[in-house]
Formats: sequence, C-alpha cells, structure tokens
Amino acid sequence: MPDFLHSLLLLFATAVAEIVGCYLPYLWLRRGGSVLLLIPAVLSLALFAWLLSLHPTAAGRIYAAYGGVYIAVAVSWLWLIERQSPNRWDLFGAGLCVVGAALILFGAYKH
Repeated sequence: MPDFLHSLLLLFATAVAEIVGCYLPYLWLRRGGSVLLLIPAVLSLALFAWLLSLHPTAAGRIYAAYGGVYIAVAVSWLWLIERQSPNRWDLFGAGLCVVGAALILFGAYKH
C-alpha cells in the first residue's frame, strides 16, 4: 500500500481512537454513565498516541494533516453515533479539511 494511502487510513484510525477516548468521559460526566467508562477511554487515548507515532514523516506534518482528518471524523461521529445530521456547512468544512490534509500528505510522500 502506498505511504500516502497508508498514512491517510492510519490518520482515520487515530481520529476514531481519540474521539472514543474523549467521548466516553463525556458520557460519564454529562450523561450519567458509569465511571468504568474511564477504563476504555484511557486505553483508547493510549492507542491514539501510539497510532500517531507510527507515521514515517515529521511529527509536525502529521499533526497538521491529522487535524483535517480529525474534523471529518468528528462530523461523521456526529451523524453516525450522536444521530445528528450534519448541515451543509459541516460537510463543506470537513471536506475542505480533508482536502487540506491530503495536500499535506501528498507533499510529504511526493518524492
């Protein structure tokens, strides 16, 4: 698998791990969930940090590209998990961010 596609898929997995790691404490704190939700939350955030370390390019570049992917995954989370339909601005903004992330990654693996 080309480095570009591998990194893009890895960034999506990283974003899911971070969102899960943050959403579970939210369920505990704001929605009356069990304190036991913190255990998988911590594991998910550890997975998030580990996944970010797997990229073969500079950390700053990956963090920049990750930000764009994270936004798209968060909007997808809003729709799939929280059952709230994204509006056109959510979708347009997330699309722009994915394009920006792809440009950053493309530049990293162009050579």
